[in-house]
Amino acid sequence: MNLIPGFIRQRVAHRPNLLRIVDNIGWLFVDKMLRMGVGLIVGVWVARYLGPQQLGLLDFAAAFASMFAALAGLGLQGIVVRELVRSPHEAAETLGSTAALLFAGGVLSYGLLMVSIWFLRPDDSLSIGIVAILGSVMLFKASEVVIYWLEAQVQSKYAVWIQNGVFLTVAAIKVVMIVQRAPLIAFAWITMAEALVVALLLASMVGLREQRLWPLRFQVERARELLKDSWPLMLAGIAVTLYMKIDQIMLGEMIGNEAVGVYGAATRISEVWYFIPLSIVASLFPSIIELRDRDPAKYHARLQRLYDVMVWLSLLIAVPMTFLSPFFVTLLYGEAFADAGLILAIHIWASVFVFLGVASSRWLVAENLQLLSLQRTALGAVTNIALNYILIPDHGPAGAAAATVISYAIAALFADVLQARTRPAFRMKLQALNVFGSIKRSIRAQTQRHPS
Repeated sequence: MNLIPGFIRQRVAHRPNLLRIVDNIGWLFVDKMLRMGVGLIVGVWVARYLGPQQLGLLDFAAAFASMFAALAGLGLQGIVVRELVRSPHEAAETLGSTAALLFAGGVLSYGLLMVSIWFLRPDDSLSIGIVAILGSVMLFKASEVVIYWLEAQVQSKYAVWIQNGVFLTVAAIKVVMIVQRAPLIAFAWITMAEALVVALLLASMVGLREQRLWPLRFQVERARELLKDSWPLMLAGIAVTLYMKIDQIMLGEMIGNEAVGVYGAATRISEVWYFIPLSIVASLFPSIIELRDRDPAKYHARLQRLYDVMVWLSLLIAVPMTFLSPFFVTLLYGEAFADAGLILAIHIWASVFVFLGVASSRWLVAENLQLLSLQRTALGAVTNIALNYILIPDHGPAGAAAATVISYAIAALFADVLQARTRPAFRMKLQALNVFGSIKRSIRAQTQRHPS
């Protein structure tokens, strides 16, 4: 299936690598846009059905489980993709070792999750049960090695087929559950079932399609090498999850589940756009990494162009949403969630720093600066927790949204000032935030490519 429009294909037909990148971005966009459209519709329907109180409990459980998901992933994705690009002949050993590590990480994380929720809410059996169900998806982490392999090969469309097929089926089941007045815990079970089916299908696909990789081989030394590079990213991932999800957990503990439900309604709309940088960076960065040693000047020019694009795309979302947020929230969720309008108008500005952060996180991996990634995200997490304690008591969910935006800005932008090795990235991001300068760079690049 060809997703590239004819006029674009004609212009890049003589550049096969670029053609693969554009095609891969297209597949990732189809995947995420389908999820965004169908997921938002069904998610809104579920929110209206459950109401702020029950939705808040479901969101609290999902946020709490996600706190341990970064530990389960061990920070391996970026490292594994990098190694697959650099050493494709060792793919079976790399993926086999990764699968074993992910399985062990999932089991450990699930155990810690259950101990933690029992200490936090020992008398709330419903919360414990929902967290147990949602957290069990970490036990299927090993199947993600297939996604890593496809990303390194710029062939994400195969994972898209599987994930979207299961996603659409589950979305239809959720509609039936709403019509049949299903209880809250049933929505947790269907989320777990979706992850299980996707994991089984991905595992089957690597055996059928990539026979040269099968069987995958585990090597102790290879696993040790991967962990040596990935542990800072694992800790950074935990820090990222902290400052992305701690607001919901703190709202739930300091105010109540209803506040979490209203806040979650706003962040669903705000965060639905985050697929854009993830799709673009996942497709572009393998080719950017290849330029690092071969053509450093071109490597830095491509990075600057990537930062420019990230800022422009985020502003195209944040500016109109700031003014339209009350209308969208009331239209989608109803008057019961009207307070989410102000939250969305604030939280949407986090997208500027999320878009930049997604791009710069891959740059840190390419430069082997994983420890610095940990430091900047830890700083963002500490900032978010401190600001939540200050702002939530007086300003409620709106204060949590403001704390999130500030902490994202610190982690994705201002933390780069603290280290000499990341100051060049800070300057590139500042240049990208100067939108008029980025327009001039784009015009100059087009003129050089197509002189009159």
